[in-house]
Amino acid sequence: MVLRLADLDQAKSAVLSSLSSRDSQRGYRRAIDEFVEWYCSGPRLSFSRTVVVRYRMHLESRMLAAGTINLLLGAVRRLAYEAADCGLLSPDVASSIRRVKGVRKLGVRLGNWLAAEQGETLWQCPDTERLKGKPGLREPAHVRALRKLNNAFLVSHSHPR
Repeated sequence: MVLRLADLDQAKSAVLSSLSSRDSQRGYRRAIDEFVEWYCSGPRLSFSRTVVVRYRMHLESRMLAAGTINLLLGAVRRLAYEAADCGLLSPDVASSIRRVKGVRKLGVRLGNWLAAEQGETLWQCPDTERLKGKPGLREPAHVRALRKLNNAFLVSHSHPR
């Protein structure tokens, strides 16, 4: 079934009203708007599993991260289910859209890790700039927590001589 823009707006409203978090609403709104823009930019095909697979291929061609693609596809799946609940799409088509696989996440998560010396400096020194002129304040909670972890690590890994 070819969905008109008004149908897509109705399904989008249903999706957004089902979300309680404003952050989730904002993310889904952006994801659905991006899909609708892509969907309406070419010859209008029926909203189906094939269209969603093509959309996934389009997202992959943009070299987006796997997590981003999967997030965008999740919003499209939800849009399909809401369209089916509103009677705009058959439940079978919505079910087939739900089965569109996401992108596999490959590799290892990377981060900016502290070197041992940097970690030791962080554990041993409170942020004096933040504490300056503020009598009675202690070091920030994250520094206290890191110091406790460091002490526990040192105790558990100390060897009697």
